[in-house]
Amino acid sequence: MTRRDLLTTTGAVAITAASQSRVMGANDRMSIALIGCGARGNLLLPHFQKLNQAPLTAVCDVYRTRAEQTQALSPGAKLFGDHRKVLELPGLDAVIVATPDHWHAPIAIDALNAGKDVYVEKPLTFTMEEGPRIIRAARVNDRICQVGAQQRSGSHYIQARDQYLRSGKLGKINLVRTWWTDGGGGATPLRANERPNPSPNGGHAIPPNMKEKPVDLDWNRYLGRARWRAWDPPQYFNFRNYREFAGGILTDKFVHWVDVVHMFMEQDGPLSADNTGGLFIAKDGRNVQDTINLHLEYPGQWICTYTNTAQAGFPREGIEFCGTQGHLRIDRTKYEYFPPERGAAPLVAECKTDLVAEHVQDFLDCCRSRKLPNGDVALGHRSAQAAHLGNLSYEQKRRIHFDPDREIVLPA
Repeated sequence: MTRRDLLTTTGAVAITAASQSRVMGANDRMSIALIGCGARGNLLLPHFQKLNQAPLTAVCDVYRTRAEQTQALSPGAKLFGDHRKVLELPGLDAVIVATPDHWHAPIAIDALNAGKDVYVEKPLTFTMEEGPRIIRAARVNDRICQVGAQQRSGSHYIQARDQYLRSGKLGKINLVRTWWTDGGGGATPLRANERPNPSPNGGHAIPPNMKEKPVDLDWNRYLGRARWRAWDPPQYFNFRNYREFAGGILTDKFVHWVDVVHMFMEQDGPLSADNTGGLFIAKDGRNVQDTINLHLEYPGQWICTYTNTAQAGFPREGIEFCGTQGHLRIDRTKYEYFPPERGAAPLVAECKTDLVAEHVQDFLDCCRSRKLPNGDVALGHRSAQAAHLGNLSYEQKRRIHFDPDREIVLPA
């Protein structure tokens, strides 16, 4: 199996003798474990339990108190602090990976190699190099691996793509604009103010009484591959603000939007990335950008832009496909088509579904059918890759040139 095979395989996943016994009927309930019991894990939990019609088999987190709180929502679930012990459970079919970003690849690869299907939150990877390794683990083990970019399964996203992009109704698209205008997550850290004091840039408030590390939180395991440092509440509760654990706004928010762009434009390998901006607003110890102006150029002679900053009086987030024959604007609530005629009223279609529920349902369906999911690992790799290129451009203070076929950064 070549590297191209790993990245471009489509259709049904091959069923080997080892995996054939795991094929389930349409109504079979799966045994599923949640790894990572933070905000995202707890958002996913009710969807999986409702759609799978069964409580989770196990929950796992480095912070036992969090794991116990999640366990209470899933009667009978076993509790763990180490994902490797979860994977030893007999009869386990799948895992949900909702940890901080730097743990996504190690846990996903371990789970795939253990013969489990995997739903892994975005971004798929912490570094570009991890993507092919996860894809290989999924393919050689004949496992389903869905990345949590829920727009891939959203009914109104699919409808808009088919009606306006695939039909050619927009004409030639030269520019795709994307934005998210809240400036990024974060909260004023306890070292500056012990009371919860969320920043105007969003994020998670730090609970009170966290100046000292909880005795049941395994800080060393949380750090993982990161260089050791003393307990610091912001680096735990708002890990996305620290480059040691995540890729900042680009791998948090932009990765969702560029995934939609790839889905609609049916091209997923940029030729270059140019990211300007900086840390202009937040003064809370974070080390990632809060203000971003990113340009990605693609082989089909079009560019994708992304801007992020704290800004009032403007739609919070969205994507615009700018065509020679029309204009499409879409977000998680609706899409709007603007005809080419001057003054023509836009055609609006509201979102009437739960995007996360649709995406979870797609994953469960594919675990049973063995077809590749809407958010397959290879697609998630390419979207994370675009975000990583943006970070690389910012960190190296230069335009990055990239070969999307060989997946290598070209010399300056």
